[in-house]
Amino acid sequence: MMSDTQAGTALFDDAQGRLEAIFQRLEANGEVRRRLAQPALSLEVSIPLRRDDGSLEVFRGWRVQYDSIRGPAKGGIRFHPQVDQGEVTTLAFWMAVKCAVVGLPFGGGKGGVCVDPKTLSPLELERLSRGYLRAIADVIGPDRDIPAPDVNTNETIMGWMADEYAIIARRQVPGVITGKPLPLGGSPGRVAATGRGALSVLDMWAKHARREPGDLRIAVQGFGNGGYHFARLAHARGYRIVAIADSRRTLHHPEGLDPTPIWEEKQKSRELKGLVYCEEAVRCEQAGTRSGDAEDILSLDCDVLVLAALENAVDTGNVEAIRAEVILEIANGPVSSEADRALESREVTVIPDVLANAGGVIVSHLEWVQNRCGEYRDEEAVNRLLEERLAAEAAGVFALAEREGVTLRTAAYMQGIGRLARAIQARGNCQEAG
Repeated sequence: MMSDTQAGTALFDDAQGRLEAIFQRLEANGEVRRRLAQPALSLEVSIPLRRDDGSLEVFRGWRVQYDSIRGPAKGGIRFHPQVDQGEVTTLAFWMAVKCAVVGLPFGGGKGGVCVDPKTLSPLELERLSRGYLRAIADVIGPDRDIPAPDVNTNETIMGWMADEYAIIARRQVPGVITGKPLPLGGSPGRVAATGRGALSVLDMWAKHARREPGDLRIAVQGFGNGGYHFARLAHARGYRIVAIADSRRTLHHPEGLDPTPIWEEKQKSRELKGLVYCEEAVRCEQAGTRSGDAEDILSLDCDVLVLAALENAVDTGNVEAIRAEVILEIANGPVSSEADRALESREVTVIPDVLANAGGVIVSHLEWVQNRCGEYRDEEAVNRLLEERLAAEAAGVFALAEREGVTLRTAAYMQGIGRLARAIQARGNCQEAG
């Protein structure tokens, strides 16, 4: 079994391994390849935390700025016990590609702390969040690197971090962090943006493939923020959500599930259950729902498998079990490169993460712009701008895939890496740093 550090390094090597074919198709020169082979900045920090009982514990954290050619680095902060430098570096690389795919003036960044936040009290979590911000404060800022929420972080944590940065700077700097609470300059629509954007891309694929929402059965792996909001909005749009899974359990009903009551019950009990067991006073609209192990969702008979958990959820060990004809990637890197090739050989369509999950960073860009100009939009306007940008950029990816006869992932990478390559080349031959 690999250590966490080895796993993070393997993840980065796997991500980089996808680039050679892209570089060849783009005829990118050696300078572009060398610039994108490693991060521009990688910072490791120690974060002392005074526990509620008076004891001291020290946690490891990272902030990586992979590339800032097209603008300040942009990327989330995750709190997870398996976070390491290799994983954060890979995520920062994917962010650089993603921002270029959808045409945002950002580079790629990412941050993380190796911690299980479920073991912390609310006050300990706030102290850790503020401590991490203090440790990275010198390398972030609205013109340099703009963090946001990621796995196990949310708008409350972003609010604490934005407040800590304001204390350090001795002034309000709302544009330093996105995904903040609305009273601190957050944007309406940001919480649901990743799920909404993924649904928008799926809608475009369905229209392109001449498929109707009501005819598509969807299974959702990962029932956090992105997975839930996607499932909720897809259900409202008329798609049939036949299965939902978290890290412990799969719920399956061939006639369809309503994600909202399941989500509400999970917020109360911390378990994936609710209106599906018909116990005591619980309503029985969803009688017939079956419960199974978490990994069962990968082998279910469905049309669209949504991967909204963590990276490498599908690898060579389980790819043969997949029965879906389409995979929609809401998580970052949920399909390994070898599994990706196996899916391609079986003609399974993969709608890639660097396009499908870009809704969050698109609305983060809108929040950043609003913070800087001091004028704020309502949720309807934010959602409209999100869907307009995704429609334009996804159309470019679909057209490129057809024109070149390549997968959607290859087309998305060609679009993103091509923009990065042109920006690198446009900066001239004497530029050595930055």
